[in-house]
Amino acid sequence: MKKNFIFLSFAALLLSSAASAQIKLNSKGVGAVGKGVQAATFSDADAARLAGEAIAYMDSHNPVAAADDPYAIRLEKIFGKHKEEGGLKLNYKVYKVKDINAFACADGSVRVFSSLMDILTDDELLAVIGHEIGHVANKDTRDAVRDAYKRAAIADAAASQSGTAATLTESQLGDFANALLASKYSRKQETEADDYAYNFMKKYNYDVNALASVFKKFAEMEKAAGAERSKSEKRMSSHPDSEARAERASEKAKKDGLAK
Repeated sequence: MKKNFIFLSFAALLLSSAASAQIKLNSKGVGAVGKGVQAATFSDADAARLAGEAIAYMDSHNPVAAADDPYAIRLEKIFGKHKEEGGLKLNYKVYKVKDINAFACADGSVRVFSSLMDILTDDELLAVIGHEIGHVANKDTRDAVRDAYKRAAIADAAASQSGTAATLTESQLGDFANALLASKYSRKQETEADDYAYNFMKKYNYDVNALASVFKKFAEMEKAAGAERSKSEKRMSSHPDSEARAERASEKAKKDGLAK
């Protein structure tokens, strides 16, 4: 079965839309976009609450690996001791889907896709997860929730006027989750999350070279899938180039005397 490479938050490449990927969301998509509704002002608590609602929706609409599943056992083994990291309370699950991705949300939820686990070593997975934690710690995910809320145009007039985020109805959660998964980070945010991942690996004496190794693997997949992406799509990508990110991570390891 052909895998869909969606790399929405970590990898820098978007080869299939959320609508065509295996992960299940509301099939209507973001139907309310364009209504001109203003998003409410978001606090960290607002972002965490709304992200938690979106995660609960996604968990209920996708195949989640049970505790005794080999994927869940592996993730627990390599990441179980990091349930509290950088002042964040983290929870993590595996989605048994063919898309290659991992993401984290403002409520501390980390979701890793089984097909990503299939192609990475344990240290490489730790580097990916460290990167995603970086997005949470750096408030990128809070901003992503705010922007997704705005794009889904689900903030009602009362919420906009009061400056507080409205509670989502069940019918709105699919649109919001869809918008949240479609969020993109800037080059600066990605670079800062890369640095967080490197420092995370270094702090716990993991192999920091795994970060460069991940990007090298993604670069090879990008080349293999190059026919599916136009040159204009590559130029317009908001993410740094995977090869450049691999080189940057390698240089940091050399500087620290940790290169292999």
